[in-house]
Formats: sequence, structure tokens, C-alpha cells
Amino acid sequence: MRIGEIAALVGVTSRAVRHYHHIGLLPEPKRQANGYRAYSLRDAVLLARIRRLTELGLGLDEVRDVLANDAGRELAEVLGELDADLARQEREIQERRRVLAGLLDGPLTPDAPLSPALVELLTAAPATASPAAAKDREHLSLLDTTAAGDAVYGALRPLAEDPAVLALYERLDELDGAAADDPRIAALADDMAAAVPDEVLAAIPDKGAVATGLEQALLADYPPAQAEVVRRVMRQLTVRMHQRPS
Repeated sequence: MRIGEIAALVGVTSRAVRHYHHIGLLPEPKRQANGYRAYSLRDAVLLARIRRLTELGLGLDEVRDVLANDAGRELAEVLGELDADLARQEREIQERRRVLAGLLDGPLTPDAPLSPALVELLTAAPATASPAAAKDREHLSLLDTTAAGDAVYGALRPLAEDPAVLALYERLDELDGAAADDPRIAALADDMAAAVPDEVLAAIPDKGAVATGLEQALLADYPPAQAEVVRRVMRQLTVRMHQRPS
């Protein structure tokens, strides 16, 4: 059989067969004198098994393990892992549907599709035209992708309802365009860090290396003077988090 024939027999494309050759998943038969590869029935059986395994949801590396000799993993083991992964995905989908149902049950606001907990927090906060407050609002939406979101939002509720916080945002707005060594930076950073309740710090999980990347991206979102304020606030909050009793 030629490549087009074995591909048609098994129900895959010739391109897929060539890819399996390229990654070493399917042995490539030697070319005949006429330059064409000659595929045997054994090649077709192996190709059919590859197709069945990929249709079950196995990745090509997992298929390679299954097809390996004694050193390979048992098919039952790989399928068990696949089943556990599908179960995890099913739970995640159910949780997303639960959040979606909550949104559909209530009025659809401009904040949708934020989680109900974050919408409640933002609704409780006093209205303001502060650009810094608007930026914080955007940053909070990142927590909607984590399991800690609801706990952090609940801890932030007293802070969001505190009118004094608006004055902090206004002071931060005033630093837009200022230099990174502006004399107002230190006092504002101290006041902003002091305003964050310990309950908020307790609700924030330790993300390790992820936190480092997030901090860098967060600081890049601010102009120099504001970024320096945020950097100092984050440094003070990190120290407080590490000083919390375990």
C-alpha cells in the first residue's frame, strides 16, 4: 500500500501519517526502487491503533507510551489518568455553569461576566471618576480566575465602603506624570499599605514565582511615580504577610 491508500484505509490523512513518521510514532517503511513507500498490513494495524487512542483523548506522547514495549505504560493506567482528567474538567465546567447561572438569575450589568461576588463588591464601592480606582477595578477582575477570589472580595468589603479610600486614589491620581523620586511617594505608600486590613492579606494565597511575574506586569501598567507607590505598598504588604502567625 502507498501512503494515500493506508491513510484512506484507516481513516486519517496522509499528512497525519507523515507527522507520525516525523515524530517517530509510526515507523517509516523503506522506499522501493520506484521511490514510493510500501506499507504493510502490520503498519495499517498500528496506524489504526494510533487513531483509536487519539480519539480516546490521549496525547501523542501518551500514545507513544502505550505503544512502547515492556518499558511502556499499561493502557489501563493511561486511560485511568485520562478518566481522572476528564472528571476534573467536568467539575470545572459545572462550577463555571454555576457562576453563569448566578449571572443569568440577576440583572446583567456592564460588569458582567464578572463573578457575583466581585459585582457585589464593586456595587458597594462609592462612585468615583478616579483613573487609579478604575485601574484597581480592572486588576480585581484577575482574581475571578482563582479560587481565592470570593474570600478576597469579602475581606475587601469594609475597605471598598470606606470613603477615605477615595482620598488615597485621588492622591495616587495626582502622581500621574510625576517622577519616580517624587517626595509624595513615601507617605502615600505608607498610608495605602496601612489601609489594607490583615483579613485581606490572610485571604491572599502565596503564589510564589507566579506572584513575581504578576508584580512585574502590575508595575508596568503604571507610570513611574505611581509604579513606585505600588511597589512600596506591595513590599510592605509582603512583609506583613510573612509576619502573620502560621
